Amino acid sequence: MELNTMILEERINAFIALGKKLAELPAEQKQAWASQARSGNNWFTEESVEMAIRGIIDYLQEDALRKWLADYSFGDIQKRVGVVMAGNIPAVGFHDFMSVLLSGHILYAKLSSQDEILPKKIAALLLDIEPGFASQLQFMERLNKAQAIIATGSDNSARYFKYYFGKVPNIIRQNRTSCAVLSGEENTQDFVKLGEDIFHYFGLGCRNVSKLYVPQDYDFTPLLDALAPFKNVMNHNKYVNNYDYNKSILLVNQVPHYDNGFLLLTENTSLVSPVSVVYYEYYTNAQDLAFQLELHRSKIQCVVTGNENIPGSIPFGQAQHPQVWDYADGVDTMQFLQSLS
Repeated sequence: MELNTMILEERINAFIALGKKLAELPAEQKQAWASQARSGNNWFTEESVEMAIRGIIDYLQEDALRKWLADYSFGDIQKRVGVVMAGNIPAVGFHDFMSVLLSGHILYAKLSSQDEILPKKIAALLLDIEPGFASQLQFMERLNKAQAIIATGSDNSARYFKYYFGKVPNIIRQNRTSCAVLSGEENTQDFVKLGEDIFHYFGLGCRNVSKLYVPQDYDFTPLLDALAPFKNVMNHNKYVNNYDYNKSILLVNQVPHYDNGFLLLTENTSLVSPVSVVYYEYYTNAQDLAFQLELHRSKIQCVVTGNENIPGSIPFGQAQHPQVWDYADGVDTMQFLQSLS
């Protein structure tokens, strides 16, 4: 065990400064970052990288940061916390990165091969601002010396994580996705905002909507028409390949579906749909809907809807704009880190 030499206020100020530094990044520097990131992951477009950076900047607004951290207290004892980061969307591991360092622990970060560039770029900026983090931040290939673990991955990798890291304090996250509840009373603006929840990051994140709950006899035409602004996803070759493949599967198997030329809708009880496909399922009344949502609660990251009566739901268009205190899988990462001190 080691004693932390940086006080909390120094750590907070460093991250506030990081947010400002990211906000001031020249356009050509962000383009260079995006180009390098895309060389490791073709899904990481300039637009996706820009969106991810904006999300980090939102996390690092001083008022939000201080409000979030006011609920916790951290001791001086440092533990080595291994973080296994996902690589499905750009810099998706930043919240864990930030949480470990703000809590005063030592971060052992194992990066995904799909997202190695952006975390290192952001870390370099942070170290320029506060060199004191140099002793608390290491990028590692192996986490066998970690005293606690935070790991994010698929259901299959989660089983491996639980086996390998089960003897140390841990948070193990598995596959999650998000859904939308429609009533039939939505307008075009609602649908456009829902399109953001569906298409941002090409639908690859756990906060992307991959499932719709709709009332019986729902008319999908207004929704499909309103999503026209997102047809530029077809400019991405990997998205096109997914769309063509999934469309051919539906046609060959004669599965009923809707198709607006860049998105496929088909009835399915599963929550997680392939890229370019969104599943839908009918509900008969409020009780039936509540039952279905509760049935899948452990696999749903967030529910977007215009219905304020659905507990824990968020408005259309907000799925990819979490607050800094919105934890993945609903597990309080900071409370976990606090318990290690």
